[in-house]
Amino acid sequence: MPNQLKNTTKTKKHFSSTHRGKPARSRGERKVIIFNKPFDVLVQFTDESGRKTLKDFIPIPDIYAAGRLDRDSEGLLILTNDGKLQAKLTQPSKKTGKVYYAQVEGIPTASQLQQFREGLILKDGKTLPAQIEIVEQPKWLWERIPPIRERQTIPTSWVKITLFEGKNRQVRRMTAHIGYPTLRLIRFSMGNITLDSLLPGEWKEINLV
Repeated sequence: MPNQLKNTTKTKKHFSSTHRGKPARSRGERKVIIFNKPFDVLVQFTDESGRKTLKDFIPIPDIYAAGRLDRDSEGLLILTNDGKLQAKLTQPSKKTGKVYYAQVEGIPTASQLQQFREGLILKDGKTLPAQIEIVEQPKWLWERIPPIRERQTIPTSWVKITLFEGKNRQVRRMTAHIGYPTLRLIRFSMGNITLDSLLPGEWKEINLV
């Protein structure tokens, strides 16, 4: 990843013309697309309210997102027409690790991080044990548009989280549960698939064995 990614306020035309990918293969062949989803984009191809969707960036039909990524979250989204790959990436029984970087309000203590590792009891059940550690702000991080709202009296910190399941808004609910609301959330990888060097709004087709 580059040390600093800048100038993410590109036009829709830029996103569709600089996708860094090869032309889509003929319909019926396996397709796997990785996409760096910007903030405020819905993970669907249509929206009656006119909000930004995947269709604004990816001109490929008949592919579907493997797993959730909320409108207010950023980073890696994998789209494919391969149902087995979708299952491998998303079903908890497969235990595929998903790495997130979260900027949270406050600085978690060692005991609170340990709660995360042991599993937390949320409204929809106990989470699987997750990995978490406090890290420096990623050097490859791009500027978010618009920026997060910070309070001058409360410090923020970055945590690196690895989940092995995908409950709805799970990272945000887990950090809030231990007392540290998530301000910004970026998914970096799913299994051995990473963001690579994609800028927000860019995509490319990859080959998986």
